[in-house]
Amino acid sequence: MSTKETGSNGPSTQSIEEPEADNNADDDIEAEESSAETQLSLDLIFEVLKNRRRREVIRYLREHEQQVTLSDLAEHIAALENDTDVASITSSQRKRVYVGLYQCHLPKMADMEIVEFNQNRGIVDLGPNAPQLYEYLDNDDAGGRKWYKYYIGISAFGVGLFLLTLVFGQTALLQTAALGGLCVAIAAASVLQTVSERDTDD
Repeated sequence: MSTKETGSNGPSTQSIEEPEADNNADDDIEAEESSAETQLSLDLIFEVLKNRRRREVIRYLREHEQQVTLSDLAEHIAALENDTDVASITSSQRKRVYVGLYQCHLPKMADMEIVEFNQNRGIVDLGPNAPQLYEYLDNDDAGGRKWYKYYIGISAFGVGLFLLTLVFGQTALLQTAALGGLCVAIAAASVLQTVSERDTDD
């Protein structure tokens, strides 16, 4: 665009350039929008949630709604894994969880922007993609196996077998069958629980 100015020496033309659009700013905005709109595939979501430690990380951060220290997070998870409170965990139990989170789980979750992890400061916070996992995490909480119910059922099964031996007589064959059936039931439940919770370790 140009404007004309009239001076003592006659009309003159002065060119005024319009400011160019800030392409860099537009690129930054697009990059932020792209980051915020990143959709995790179901495969990635289930890959994250199949591990108990990663599930507990999200639960803990979601509950606190603010950044937490890696030390506090490791102590919380170590207490859960050892069925005790934070004050009673040993240094080895805490270290085992701390190292696993620091070296494996948190970097992986940070790459997916599920958490924000500052390794130098040992600070962890929820990332922009964390809400995508809440639905599946809530379903897991509601539908998780209640192992105590399995063992109650096995106990009832054992009592039933014992009563059968009383009714039909305590023959060696019947006692052997009852004991064998009870052992098989306990072993099956133990294997299922072990397989289900195997991903708890590191």
